[in-house]
Order: sequence, then C-alpha cells, then structure tokens
Amino acid sequence: MYEQFKIYSTFLDKANIITKLILGVLLFAVVIFIHNFDWMFYLTLFMFIFMFGLSGVRFKLIAAFVSVMILFSITSSLFMVFYGEGKTMLFEWGMIHISKESLFRGLHLSLRTLTMGCLGLTIAFTSEVVKIFYSLMQHFKIKPKYAYAFMATIRMVPLMFESYFQLKNALKMRYHVIDARQYRGLKRLKHILIPLISQNIRRAHRLAVAMEKKGFHDGKRTYYYHVPFSYRDILLVLIMISIIVLSLICAMYLPITHITDAR
Repeated sequence: MYEQFKIYSTFLDKANIITKLILGVLLFAVVIFIHNFDWMFYLTLFMFIFMFGLSGVRFKLIAAFVSVMILFSITSSLFMVFYGEGKTMLFEWGMIHISKESLFRGLHLSLRTLTMGCLGLTIAFTSEVVKIFYSLMQHFKIKPKYAYAFMATIRMVPLMFESYFQLKNALKMRYHVIDARQYRGLKRLKHILIPLISQNIRRAHRLAVAMEKKGFHDGKRTYYYHVPFSYRDILLVLIMISIIVLSLICAMYLPITHITDAR
C-alpha cells in the first residue's frame, strides 16, 4: 500500500502481515493496562521514532497522517479534560471544569490513541493488500473464494469512484439542454445513484462469472505469492518488546511528571 510514496524499503516490508496484526492486538492489550503517564509518554515517543524510521514513505505523507491523528486524539479526549473530576482546579468557567487530574487523564488517553495510531500507520505503509489475503489463506486457512472476493472488492473501489466522476461530468453536459426543474433536489440524487448502482451491479456480476470460470472455488489450489514466516518476524517482535521495556526503564529513571496512576 502507498507504493508510489515509498522512498526506501526496510525489513518490515517483508515481515508477515499476521505477525504485524498479532503485535497490534497485543500492543493494544498492553496499552490498556498502562496507567503510568511517563511510561505512556515514552512509549508514544518511541513508537513515533519506530514509524518514521521503518515506514519508508515520504515525510510529507507521514506528516499529513500524523497531523490528522493528533487532531483526532486531542478532540477525543476533550470531554474528559473539560468535564473530568479532580481536586486541583486549573480552570473553571461555567460547565467547563479543567483540573490537573482531568488534564493528565485526557492527555493519557490521547497518548494511547497516538501509540496505536503509529503502529497502525506503520502496518499500512509496509503492507500490500494482496499479501494480506495470501497470508490469511496460507496460514489461517481462509477459504480462497472469500479471500479473492475481498481482494476483488478492494480493487473495485477505485473503479466505483471513477464511474462516479464520469457520470457526474456527463450529467453536467446534459443539464445544459434540459429544464432545471428536472434535476433539482431528489431528482438530481436519483440521476446519480440509480445509474451508479446499476453499473456496479453489472460489473460485480461480470466479475463473479469471470472468477467462477477461472476456478475460484474452495478446492486445493496453488498460489502465485508465498508469504512465509522468517527471521524478520522475530526481529520485529524483539523490537516491539525492546520499545516497551525501554519506555518503562525511561519512565522509572527519567520521569517527567511522576504520575504513576493517571486513572
């Protein structure tokens, strides 16, 4: 994914997607039980370094995604910051009560979101859609007809957008020669939705017939791509464990806020 934005490749590009997904689930479980603010802060910092170093994509793309991710994480914690409970009040105005405890509680939630977002972006930047489904078929024994159906669906998404823009441009030309009352309100929406739905139903039917004729069934089959486990998966696991342990050590010996429980 995002191959056109790649500037260099790392070992993470060839690591098995199953390993990445399992590590994502395990990291989520670890993050949920981390209540030490400094530990969470250092973990987020190291995950940022991990993403910038191993994603291998252009800085502009990473910066754009990170900006959206930071905005989302901050807005998701505002309710907890503005209306949380606490003893040391920092700001109070009407219904808004910002205390020291609620502020750090909200920031702690934001750090959790950023940590998982960094890993999620790294997986997205270093994984190919095709390899994901091949790995699921070869290791999780997902039925080929379901995996290939999902792959075909993903490939059809750009075609749907292309059909939409083509139809929109065609309607602009036609609207110049008909009465404006014929394409206002719901009529305009029907002019777009009905042809678009019918086009994609026909395209999906043709694709289903083609897949059936080419032998996309549940029987035993060979694969063009092989996605095995390798030493790269072990290296990735060791790096993730090192990040968690190193962040804990930094929180113990280089604390910033000395908040051990942000709940």
